[in-house]
Amino acid sequence: MNGSIAEHFRELDDPRREQGKRHRLTAIVAIAILGVICGADEWTEIEDVARAKRGWLERFLDLPHGIPSHDTLSRLFARLDPRQFERCLTGWMTHLAGLAESDLIAVDGKTLRRSDDPADGKAALQMVSAWCRANRLVLGQLATDEKSNEITAIPQLLRLLDLEGTVVTIDAMGTQKEIARQILDQGGDYLLPVKENQPTLCRDVTLFFDDAIRRGFPHTPHAQARVLGKGHGRVEVRELWSTSEIDRLSSRHDWPGLRSIACVEARRDVRDGTDAERTSTERRYYISSLKGDDAARLLDLSRGHWGVENALHWSLDVCFREDDSRTRKGHAPENLAVLRRVVLGLLKNETTFQAGLKRKRRRCAMDHDYLYQVLTTAKS
Repeated sequence: MNGSIAEHFRELDDPRREQGKRHRLTAIVAIAILGVICGADEWTEIEDVARAKRGWLERFLDLPHGIPSHDTLSRLFARLDPRQFERCLTGWMTHLAGLAESDLIAVDGKTLRRSDDPADGKAALQMVSAWCRANRLVLGQLATDEKSNEITAIPQLLRLLDLEGTVVTIDAMGTQKEIARQILDQGGDYLLPVKENQPTLCRDVTLFFDDAIRRGFPHTPHAQARVLGKGHGRVEVRELWSTSEIDRLSSRHDWPGLRSIACVEARRDVRDGTDAERTSTERRYYISSLKGDDAARLLDLSRGHWGVENALHWSLDVCFREDDSRTRKGHAPENLAVLRRVVLGLLKNETTFQAGLKRKRRRCAMDHDYLYQVLTTAKS
């Protein structure tokens, strides 16, 4: 365990003064990861877990001064450089993921709602994460500061990732020419939604598809795919139309690497308790550097982006109580958010115990063999 952590976090600078270094940095990082794995959500709880498991921990970690206190943990993570910590995390998560060609990487933002501190004029952090669908792992994340937003964080996050052979999806805020060009330059492809933040492009793509769908694409080669979903009293039909016949559009908008456009129509029929049926229809529009002849793949990718909501954001809120965390000091909110995503990846990457995240965390707290298995999931 210590060898793996030491390998991936060896370039992490220690912000403490020499005379204050009673505990090794890698040991503190390992203890923090272990505590969060075992169900701890605050620094005091992480200390409690480590003290309860001190004998077991000493089999793997050099702890000449025992277990660091929660104050030590809090001070260290408040001062730890979040960018360096994130680079170490990215290396570990990429090692865990073992990305295969054509994997989907979804980039999306989430607000840490209670990380704000009005007394100090500190706004709530917005974490932008890159989530790998194939492995259900967070490959990297960055926080936007008070003077920034997701548009400036996304290019920084993408630079941390190996995009070769992947398809990157982002919400509408990331539909920017510079971001599309960066994805291509790093060897990836993009599928980006078109909304009002690109008004002229949105109008042209919307008018094209609304007219072509109504008329049945009389003169335009296109591809089409449909999927049907049922559950919880709801029937949903998703249908996608795509085309690579975009010469006029390309000449008007000059998007890097643009090869196709697509439209997804979602029709939902919902029955309530009175057997009344409500129907809604929504269309979303996309641009892509992929060819438009594989509608089924484009539909799968468009649906895959929203998996980040359930697989990442929902898990962080429900299983890790992220929205309830009141950690505010220094860089601690961002670094603790990084820890949660490390643990989320470790728990999801361990598949021998088929259970939810809460049960896995509880078992880690009770079963040292299983805890060791989770902590050593990374490939050797």
